[in-house]
Amino acid sequence: MHLERLIMILEIAGQKGEVTVGDIRDHSDLPKPTVYRLVQDLVGTGLLEPVAKGLFVVGTRLKRIAHSEQSDRMLLEIVAPALKAAADKHGACFFLSRLRARAVEIIHVETPDAGVSYLHPGLGKRPLHACSCSKAVAAFSPALELTAELEGRLKAYTEFTITRMEDLHAEFEQIRQRGYAECVEEIERGMCSVAAPLGNSEFGRTLSIGATGSLRVFNADFRAEIGRQVVTLGETLAATLAWNKPAHTPKTDTVKTA
Repeated sequence: MHLERLIMILEIAGQKGEVTVGDIRDHSDLPKPTVYRLVQDLVGTGLLEPVAKGLFVVGTRLKRIAHSEQSDRMLLEIVAPALKAAADKHGACFFLSRLRARAVEIIHVETPDAGVSYLHPGLGKRPLHACSCSKAVAAFSPALELTAELEGRLKAYTEFTITRMEDLHAEFEQIRQRGYAECVEEIERGMCSVAAPLGNSEFGRTLSIGATGSLRVFNADFRAEIGRQVVTLGETLAATLAWNKPAHTPKTDTVKTA
């Protein structure tokens, strides 16, 4: 019964586009306190998102689940060739990462064909505070905002890892301003990377593309140049994937009754 009520609310939100607690009550015949509680549950899990005071839409998380064209396989058909071309052009590894549940994972890596020395980043999960692929997603994803409760719990992988929440939030702001994230020996000594989200849509902000290499190659000037290029590449890929229209930006208002 509880699950059926949650599904019914999501169906109402999906059909109407934007709903209030009052709208849901009128269309579901559920008591207002019950609707209020269920909406809170759905917002808390990212299945509904507030877009204005007391106004909700279907959440990004549910849209990601429902859109099969966002599968790894479908993404790689478009993204992998572009990453391969960039890897060959710059003589460095390029990668694609995506948000899965509440972690960011590197899901694909392209390496250069030329006989150059490169560093392979490997696949799998990355910490949200210590890798460019994760920071590029976290900086633009309100649902992943790191709270003060994590103060003192962020692992230091090297002496360069950011472990203070104040410093991390400051870096997120810098990432939003320049459009890309950097990791300079924060997760492994001698290794650097840059990454940017795949455009500015709600789907694109849950993915990132980037490049990685040694500190010797990825000096400040090189990182700045590669950073600008991965931003441009991300926007180009987003347009190809028809993600170039930004959707509602989720707000963090608490649930209000209508």
